[in-house]
Amino acid sequence: MLTKKQLELLEFIQNRVQRDGVPPSFDEMKEALDLRSKSGIHRLITALEERGFIRRLAHKARALEIVKLPESMGGAPTSGFTPKVIEGDRPAATPPAANTVTIHATELPVMGKIAAGVPIEAIQHASHSVAVPGAMLSGQGNHYALEVKGDSMIDAGINDGDVVVIRETSVADDGDIVVALVEDQEATLKRLRKHGSSIGLEAANPAYETRILPADRVKVQGRLVGLIRTY
Repeated sequence: MLTKKQLELLEFIQNRVQRDGVPPSFDEMKEALDLRSKSGIHRLITALEERGFIRRLAHKARALEIVKLPESMGGAPTSGFTPKVIEGDRPAATPPAANTVTIHATELPVMGKIAAGVPIEAIQHASHSVAVPGAMLSGQGNHYALEVKGDSMIDAGINDGDVVVIRETSVADDGDIVVALVEDQEATLKRLRKHGSSIGLEAANPAYETRILPADRVKVQGRLVGLIRTY
């Protein structure tokens, strides 16, 4: 469990990444949290790093990456919904100045809206793109983004208007949050449950019932790996 100040700092960093594409400087963090010195920020960052929420990039002064988010900020404790860091080589870049913080971002197509409620028409065409921190992408496969419409997944930390990051895949484990295509016509974001030869599409809101469908009527289009929220 994070302390109030740790949560405030992580939320501040996340919001700035979403707005500017890069984390804030140490001075901006200190001012935002109303701390008297940068040593307090160093302690908070160390605590967040030890708990696995952020990491400092080696050999880069004050460079941070968000690794995961707590449930209160859109992360979830189960079903594989844990933003991950891309491992592997990255393009060479000019070393950042001593007082800057850097983060790697990738442009993903936003394929329209996805229903977190009653299924809507299938998603087919990209409408625009969004910059996504590399920490939100899994290490393999193609990714795309969708804007969430509806409130059926609010108990999983997914709100109406959020942008979810999806890794393309046609298979998923029991309990994964997936983009499911129903009868090749309707797309919805739900938790997948396997019931023998049937598939359950389970909401994360008690106001919605689980839909049980024959397995041949449901196609997995991707698995949730991250979430972006704008305030």
